[in-house]
Amino acid sequence: MAESLKIVALAGGVGGAKLADGISRYLNNSPITVVVNTGDDLELFGLHISPDLDTVCYTLAGLANPSCGWGRVDETWQVYEELQKLGAPDWFHLGDKDLALHLERTHLIQSGQSLSEATRILCIRLGIKDRVIPMTDQMVRTLVFTQDGSHLSFQEYFVKEQCEPVITGFEFKGIRSAKPADGILQAIEEAHLVILCPSNPWVSIDPILLLKGIRPSLQKKCVIAVSPIIGGKTIKGPAAKMFREMGEIPGSLAVAEHYKDFLTGIVIDHQDVGETGSIIDRGIIPLVTNTIMRTIEDRIQLAKETINFGMQLARKGKNLV
Repeated sequence: MAESLKIVALAGGVGGAKLADGISRYLNNSPITVVVNTGDDLELFGLHISPDLDTVCYTLAGLANPSCGWGRVDETWQVYEELQKLGAPDWFHLGDKDLALHLERTHLIQSGQSLSEATRILCIRLGIKDRVIPMTDQMVRTLVFTQDGSHLSFQEYFVKEQCEPVITGFEFKGIRSAKPADGILQAIEEAHLVILCPSNPWVSIDPILLLKGIRPSLQKKCVIAVSPIIGGKTIKGPAAKMFREMGEIPGSLAVAEHYKDFLTGIVIDHQDVGETGSIIDRGIIPLVTNTIMRTIEDRIQLAKETINFGMQLARKGKNLV
């Protein structure tokens, strides 16, 4: 049964990539569709760099660096070291293998391919069986507004400034004119289940949700979120800090509230069992389990539980509480 399911996953970086990998492994020979945030994309040294797409693709291909979850395993840094010697900007770490992918992606785009078509080609070359789609082929860039009145691109905030500035809000530049990449709305329409991976709600999932037609499509489906907040903290990334600085208490309840207009159920960690009553009061069904993915087996187990939970809710219908 699991192998015949059509699953769409919305994902950002490391946490999203891990669960997408778990779903892919659990469903075995049935390819999934992963819609990936591109608000983090940047242009550096004339190259089109897509950090979230790269993390998802490297993870699905079994090429991700296991120690940090991003970048390539067995990476080398000769080009980066030479750039440092030349006094070039070095705040964004580019490994040699990673750089090769950015070069080829940029070459494909400059040859007339869209970002989604370039991604399809690269996935084939990397041996990825799943369908990985950037959220849009238009340029959308996430800007982070800070307490001192300035704004930063997300990568400047995340990498260069190490998430230290206090944030006051976000802008997704270009989102009004952007549309979902071809195939996304159809994939959602045909899906048995849509899963929001444990990615940052503010800067990884929100850009996808703000694209024309995405939210109305999700309101017609069974949608399950996996909370990226565990015990008021995140395993990686600034999501908990962002909730706090945006005036909300970081927790699974805050995540459920963030998606409440379309969310059917939410998977939360054992550490957050105390929030289940408040989540149910919002009309959302919680599943309490282990959501920390330290191993491949953890990814598969979380994927299995999430899918089984979601399909139970889908069979019962959305009006559950």
